[in-house]
Amino acid sequence: MKAFLIDDERLARTELRRLLAKHPEIEIIGEAANVTDALSLIPAAAPDLLFLDISMPRRNGFDLLETLPPPHPRVIFTTAHDTFAIRAFEVNALDYLLKPINPVRLAAALGRLQLDDEKNKTPAVAKGGPVPASFGAEGRVFIKDGDRCWLVPLRSLRLIEAEGKHTRLHFDESKPLLFRSLTAMEERLPAELFLRANRNQIVNLNWIENIEPWFSGSLRVRLRGGEEIELSRRQSQTLRERLGL
Repeated sequence: MKAFLIDDERLARTELRRLLAKHPEIEIIGEAANVTDALSLIPAAAPDLLFLDISMPRRNGFDLLETLPPPHPRVIFTTAHDTFAIRAFEVNALDYLLKPINPVRLAAALGRLQLDDEKNKTPAVAKGGPVPASFGAEGRVFIKDGDRCWLVPLRSLRLIEAEGKHTRLHFDESKPLLFRSLTAMEERLPAELFLRANRNQIVNLNWIENIEPWFSGSLRVRLRGGEEIELSRRQSQTLRERLGL
């Protein structure tokens, strides 16, 4: 996979090259120190993947994505700031790595990229704009609610609920709000792990503790976190089929 590095710090680019040297599947075909240079080089280089810094002089990483003509490569943001994480996922970034980059987190991001490509059976570059990156079952989601941030394994999310145009995530003792619609989340979640229970809720199948019959042939489930969820009749049948009930 061909990768292009954009970062205004030469040492940061050098360090990323060093880390990527341990991943022979990634071929670095170019780099740029600012958005202007990147825009002039990327179309001809045609990379599959951008490692993109956000805070750069004059124009930032989001400016590059807004200006770059399609088709767009996949994007992994590399930044020293966590304040842009929500916006990064709104532009369908594959991942958001904080500097100094942790080699384990980098490997996880590249592993998810490979899993996504295999799962979707689509090229890494798609015509017409960036492809929304689906989470693998072993993936993690970055969540920021006010001043608090989490990087949560998907397997730890037991319940996802619609709250207006946003979603409330339930994990451990936390229930932060994510500025993404329930439908948008559902499209990215691994189907083998999550089930749309009804119009407003998605449950993690591994967190179901008890299942009981409910009204009109529907089911009600209790999660290990204590939540009780009523499934629609249609999704009750789906659950029966998936669990062999």
